Amino acid sequence: MTTENAPSPESPPSAAGSIDAHHHFWRTPEHHQHWRDTGLPTLARDFEPADLAVELERTGVAGTVLVESLDVPAENRYLLEYAAQTPTVLGVVGWLPLRDPAAAVKTLDELAGHPVVRGIRYLIGRDPADWLVEPRTIEVLRELARRGLAWDIVPVTSGHVDHVCTIAEAVPDLRIVADHLARPPLDTGGWEPWASGIARLASHPNVALKLSVGIDVLTRWPAWQPERLGRYVGRALEQFGPRRLMVASNWPVITVRRTYAETMADLLAALGTGVAPDDFAEVRAGTARRWYRLPR
Repeated sequence: MTTENAPSPESPPSAAGSIDAHHHFWRTPEHHQHWRDTGLPTLARDFEPADLAVELERTGVAGTVLVESLDVPAENRYLLEYAAQTPTVLGVVGWLPLRDPAAAVKTLDELAGHPVVRGIRYLIGRDPADWLVEPRTIEVLRELARRGLAWDIVPVTSGHVDHVCTIAEAVPDLRIVADHLARPPLDTGGWEPWASGIARLASHPNVALKLSVGIDVLTRWPAWQPERLGRYVGRALEQFGPRRLMVASNWPVITVRRTYAETMADLLAALGTGVAPDDFAEVRAGTARRWYRLPR
């Protein structure tokens, strides 16, 4: 890949024109989340569209994907209300009760009248989640594919990676998005089994990866060290290529360690200086637009 017009170490890459493929809004106490209750006072407040608007204006980010952060039925109502009042939200990844197939199909029918919904997610944490590969769950995911929706998942363990690969094979038409770099061991500086897991995920052409950092890493990482990002982002870029990699802030969760502007700059800088302009544009916006079928 050519280095022509690529960002130099002295000139941090600009996020201008990017699509931030993953962020949240919430109000407390309506959006009560147990993981915010201890040790995370930075997140124990409201984060609303006006708060993010300041950051988008500062960085030049062109649009966003609003993602669910609470597994309750009311979450979709909150997300749709936020999207209706926020022109920069180009797409929503809503909540789906995947563990209850009948309720999941009913929820999909309810969401069908809202074209801003471009995908769904159900948080699994560190749950072994063997139910993901049960036939009844696979059938719900097939229904997602039939409706043209993407499926987001945060694969934290090797078992989760196994399940995502099984589903990718079983439902090849489903566009799958692995969030938060599939939980890289930034906190320990480790490599395996994460690196092998990235290769396995990337071997399935219907799986894309978000260039972002999740709460599991942030709460275990003593301090944000942008110099550590390059090794892991480089592996992701090598395996997935730019057309299946998308930059995402994970705001406001990321504010535990970094500002919005710093996060976007650090993640894009971690791509390195050898990325061609067209490839850089794919990571910044192209992949998110295609994978979530966002409006132009």
